[in-house]
Amino acid sequence: MNISLKNIGRRFNRDWIFRGIDFEFKSSQKYAILGPNGSGKSTLLSVILGSLTPSEGEILYANGTEVRVENIYQHISFAAPYLDLVEEFTLQETIDFHFKFKPYADGLDAKEVLNLLGLQKSQDKALKHFSSGMKQRTKLALACCANTPILMLDEPTSNLDAQGVDWYLSLIEKFAVNKMVFVGSNQAHEYSFCNQEILISQYK
Repeated sequence: MNISLKNIGRRFNRDWIFRGIDFEFKSSQKYAILGPNGSGKSTLLSVILGSLTPSEGEILYANGTEVRVENIYQHISFAAPYLDLVEEFTLQETIDFHFKFKPYADGLDAKEVLNLLGLQKSQDKALKHFSSGMKQRTKLALACCANTPILMLDEPTSNLDAQGVDWYLSLIEKFAVNKMVFVGSNQAHEYSFCNQEILISQYK
């Protein structure tokens, strides 16, 4: 899967968040989208994700043949602290529901995802009773354990303690090797494995 941005810009009302982004994202590469809070990192990720339309420019997806923007969600897994989960679902129901839409990564099933989370004792607990850290771990596991060629993470270690950060990095090491990965961040430990960086400030 390759993604091409051609003179991409996005504005809200009359204010441009970014303009003039020309970039080729290539299969299996790791990209850090960097900038301070409010700089437009999440907006750029949303444009690449296909959930926001660019105000100018063109975005192209190719996986051997062109992939239409309305179908790109099938190729992407996404996790962010502001992404809502169904609070009434139990953890087990959440896992079962998610993987009806995205296939498991090779060698995984519901039991293995639960083991990776380390939350076996909470599998029958509704997510509304989870701490913010437990919810974030769940979002990361669902995204990383899906068999999609693209993984998008926005502020992935939000609400995680030091042990949770180590767990996140081990998850990336196990399941993101052959994926195109995007990390929106301003914390170096979240994107230490990325080999390319994009500074939003260069496109103001």
